[in-house]
Amino acid sequence: MATSTYLSNPASVKVGGVDLTDQCTAAVMTVVFDTLEETTFGSLARTYVKGLENNTCTLTLFNSYASAETYVTLLGLVGTQVTVEIKPSNAAISATNPVLTLTSTFMPNLPVANMSLGELSTVDIEFTGGTFSQDVTP
Repeated sequence: MATSTYLSNPASVKVGGVDLTDQCTAAVMTVVFDTLEETTFGSLARTYVKGLENNTCTLTLFNSYASAETYVTLLGLVGTQVTVEIKPSNAAISATNPVLTLTSTFMPNLPVANMSLGELSTVDIEFTGGTFSQDVTP
C-alpha cells in the first residue's frame, strides 16, 4: 500500500490580509458542520444529517508587541469577522496544494499576555464560523 508523508511548513498564513507567516508556529483549520438529529420513531439507531457550517481555526503565534507585528495587527480585529488564509507549502497552487480559506470567520478574543520566565511568548488565536473554501487555481 502506497503512502505519502507530508512535512508541514506552511508557505503563508494571513489574517485579515496581513501576512503573519513569520510569527506563526502552528495552524489548525477544521471544517465542521452542526449535527442535526433526524432519528424517527421505530429507528434502531440514531441518525444525523449535516447542518450549517461551523468551522474553526486556531493559530499559535509568537506574541510580538513591535509595530506591525502580532499584537498590533490583531488588536484591531477582535470582535470582527475576518478572512484567514493558509497555503500549505511553497509549491504551486494546485489540487495537492490548495489555498485554504475561512471567509467571514469571527475572532472573539485576543489573549494579550502569555508569559513565562525564559520562554518565548506565544498566544493561541481562535476563529469560529465562516465559510470554508479551497482555491486550486494557480
